[in-house]
Amino acid sequence: MKSVSAFLLIISSVVLLCAQTPEVEITAEPSHHLALQNPFVRVFKVQVAPHAATLMHHHRHDYVFVTLGASEVENDVQGKLLVTLKLNDGDTHFLPGGFAHIAKNLSGKPFRNVTIEFMQDEKAHKSPPPKWNEERGMHILEGGTQDILFVKDGVRVTEVALQPEATLPKHHHAGPHLLVAVSDLEIRSDVVGQGPMLGYFKSGDVKWLPGGYSHTLTNVGKAEAKFITLEFH
Repeated sequence: MKSVSAFLLIISSVVLLCAQTPEVEITAEPSHHLALQNPFVRVFKVQVAPHAATLMHHHRHDYVFVTLGASEVENDVQGKLLVTLKLNDGDTHFLPGGFAHIAKNLSGKPFRNVTIEFMQDEKAHKSPPPKWNEERGMHILEGGTQDILFVKDGVRVTEVALQPEATLPKHHHAGPHLLVAVSDLEIRSDVVGQGPMLGYFKSGDVKWLPGGYSHTLTNVGKAEAKFITLEFH
């Protein structure tokens, strides 16, 4: 009889604990701050205080997150075992949507990232988008690298690192793209037919850029410039 009572007490405690864990939409999660939204993406700047945790929140869409600074995070996905992640500055990962989780910051520094939801993921699942000519590859530049990380839902994700005075050679953007600054950036964009334009970004800043132009990018700052681009057809 005692064992039955003890079992019922454990079950009651689990039920109570679950009831005390609120489930919210990502837009209502206090650590997620909406920075940009359009028909292609919904972008959140995320900051979780040291040793703090988010609420249990839903990810309805496929998404990419870009880590800002090194961190260690406990990922508690609803219905699955806990996983501990050690993340480095600039780490970029894709995750399919359709789950809820809690992210707990195990480090003594804020856990920061930029989360980019793909708003047209359902369309991409039903009808696969056109393939890119190049979907993976590392390009060694004079004073930098351009690394195509992956293509998901028709979106090509690339990491660019440029030393001071290094230039990303002329390239064409047929469609729109999102720039995510990993480091602070001081860059000059030389657009064909328009001339030079200077851009200044803080780590974690995002900018949505239209397509239909060719340009070069030069790091005019005194430190390495590192950023992620997400290109859309």
